[in-house]
Formats: sequence, C-alpha cells, structure tokens
Amino acid sequence: MRKTLITIALATALAGCSSDHAPAPQNQTDASFEAKLQEQLLDAKPGSVIDIPAGHYSLKRGLSLRTDGVTIKGAGMDKTVLSFKGQVVGPEGLLVNANDFTIENLAIEDTKGDGLKINHGKNITIHGVRVEWTGHTKTSNGPYGIYPVKTQNVLIEDSVAIGASDSGIYVGQSNNIIVRNNRVERNPAGIEIENSVDADVYGNTATNNSGGILVFNMPDLLMEGHSTRVFKNKVIGNNHDNFAANGSAVASVPPGSGVVVNSNDKVEIFDNDIADNKTANIIISSFYSTNYSSRLGVAADYNPYPKGIFVYGNRLKGGGDSPSGLEFKTLKTMVYGITGHFPDVLWDGYADPKGKVNGQVPAGDRICIQDVSGVLDADGPDGYKHPSTDMKPFQCTLPKLPAVVLNPEPKI
Repeated sequence: MRKTLITIALATALAGCSSDHAPAPQNQTDASFEAKLQEQLLDAKPGSVIDIPAGHYSLKRGLSLRTDGVTIKGAGMDKTVLSFKGQVVGPEGLLVNANDFTIENLAIEDTKGDGLKINHGKNITIHGVRVEWTGHTKTSNGPYGIYPVKTQNVLIEDSVAIGASDSGIYVGQSNNIIVRNNRVERNPAGIEIENSVDADVYGNTATNNSGGILVFNMPDLLMEGHSTRVFKNKVIGNNHDNFAANGSAVASVPPGSGVVVNSNDKVEIFDNDIADNKTANIIISSFYSTNYSSRLGVAADYNPYPKGIFVYGNRLKGGGDSPSGLEFKTLKTMVYGITGHFPDVLWDGYADPKGKVNGQVPAGDRICIQDVSGVLDADGPDGYKHPSTDMKPFQCTLPKLPAVVLNPEPKI
C-alpha cells in the first residue's frame, strides 16, 4: 500500500441535479480531499452526483451520507481507491442512511470496521465496487465488506469483496434482493443472505472462502428470512481457515463448505458449479449445529429448522474428502472409510419434532434433493451415532420460486 500523500484539487460542490467533480490531483493534501469529500456528502441534495476521479486517496475518518437520491461515482474499482489504512475515527468506511442511493466504480480498502454499510434504505444499487482488506486475513479486519441491512430493493453486481472477518457480501433483514456477477474471496463467508425475504443470488464466483454462499436465519432479529434462489454460481474450493470472531454465527461455518443453508425456509439451489469444497459441497443444517450464542436467548417463535429446501440440476464434483473438525473427520471415516469422502450433500439431521402432520412432514416443508452423488443424514441430534445414507426421504420435488424483480429497476 502506498503511504505517500497524494495531492489533489476539488471543484466546488454543485447543488441540485448537477455533478460534483473532484478533478485530478494537483496541490492539496489528502486531508483537504477528505474534508472536501465529506463536505460534498453533507451538502448533497437529491439528484447530486459526487464524481471522484482516479487516484489513491488516504482517509483517516469514516464517511457518511444521509441524503436521499445521491450517486457516488469513481473511475473504476482499481482506479479510484479510498484507503482507510490509517483510519482513526469512525467504524465504517462509508455509512449510508438514505434511499435511492447508487455507488459505482470505486474501491474501499482497509477500513477499521465495515467497508460499505447501507442502513434502512430503499432502492440501493452497488455496481463495480471493490471492498478489500489488503493485508493478511485476520479477525481484526472489518467484519463486513458490502453490507446492506434493513433495506429494500437492493442490487449488488459486478463487485468484489476480499478479506472481511465475517462476510464479504452480506445482506441482512432486507427484502427484494439481487446479488449477481460478483467475486468473493478470503472471507469466512463469501456471500451471506441472512433473515431476508426474496433474494436471487446468481452469476457469482465464490472461491477460497471458509464458506462460499450462505443462507441463514438467526434468532432475535426483526424478521425471519425465506424464499432465496441460489443459481448459476461458481462455488469452488472454499477451504480457507475460518478467522471470524468467536461466538459469531459465521464462526461456526466449517472451512471447506460450499453452499450452506441454516435454519432458513424455501431455498432453491440449482444450476450451480459446486466443486472441491473439502467438508461438503452443500450443507443443510439447523440452528442447533451452530456455535452461535445469543445474549437474549432464543425467542419462542423462532424456527430453528430448515424447511422447503430444493436442490436440483447442479454440477457437483470433488469435495467432502477432508472435512473440518474432529467430529466430521470421525463421521466421514466411520461411514466412508479413511480414503472415502462425504457425498455432495451433508444434512445435520435435525428435523422439527412438532412439524409432522399425521406422522408426515408437510409436502412444502420437505428437503428435496436431486441429481447428487448422495446425501448423508449425520444424525446430529444423537451425536452422529446413527448416520444414514438413505436417499428415499429426499426423493421429492417442490414448487419453484419466482424470480426477484426490482421495483424500480436500477438505471445502470
């Protein structure tokens, strides 16, 4: 990382629908750039475009925006770089509390906390943004790279997230989401959809994370998630050590996990290339298989079981040959031998004991799995003592979920 100060000059911010240009570096210090950029964000009006030219800018304070209808533009994710390596004030790189927000074509590096956080916003577009911690992967890196939470109508596309200590791209407690054509590497969770409704996750490449793509439902949050489609992704070789903070939900994800569904309902996984994830290419599990500890306890109406999961039409190979953790290693050896490997799908075996009607699981709550080498019911409730490889319980189909349509459509 360059540590030299880069001189710059900025044009005066223009109000209304005009464009706020920051010309190429000339005679001012990074401190001047930082002050001017924050002033532009504070003075922005609906329709303002804040245009940041190519350059590597060192910032010491986190940035914030609270005005609706603002666009922030750079010259490219490898050309316009906002570096927070020397950050001393503020937990985030950029915190946005606004609607109708667009950010595109720039990078945010080495923030003290989260890279790009959007809180309580509608109609959010993130295009061509790179958030990265450029040093070693470590727990002291910021938790989340690209982080919309409590949002609606969210598009994250053509972006990159590397080195977050929790999730590279995380969408939580949100509605109507598209996450497409992104690249995530060296995160405990590459992409995580948590407690969100109606999400399409497609065209992404997740590699060298601990877990590639996660669809989770955690307790004690404002809403429960359901209806996520994971399709046309490349989820390859996610075998990185898990360096998430102890006690976090993602810390329980075993390294070597491809696609993981935990305690979520109506999840469809299809037409993906999933390969060489050493614990298992696909894991379906309940809250009881996590090491997550809740300060508030688990609410009585929380549903800890995955229901309505449909896996079909994926291209799977390799994986399952060197699972993480002593329990999984022992289980693999017990069922498949020392040189064997887990099948494509690993299910922890936790099923809702109150969920049966006349002794049967309702059709819409079943876990249906097709086109795989096998499924292992790990028998987690009984300490992995009686695992089963019987495929019959999973031979079923479910209604396919509709595509997510953003309203309004983003103007990119």
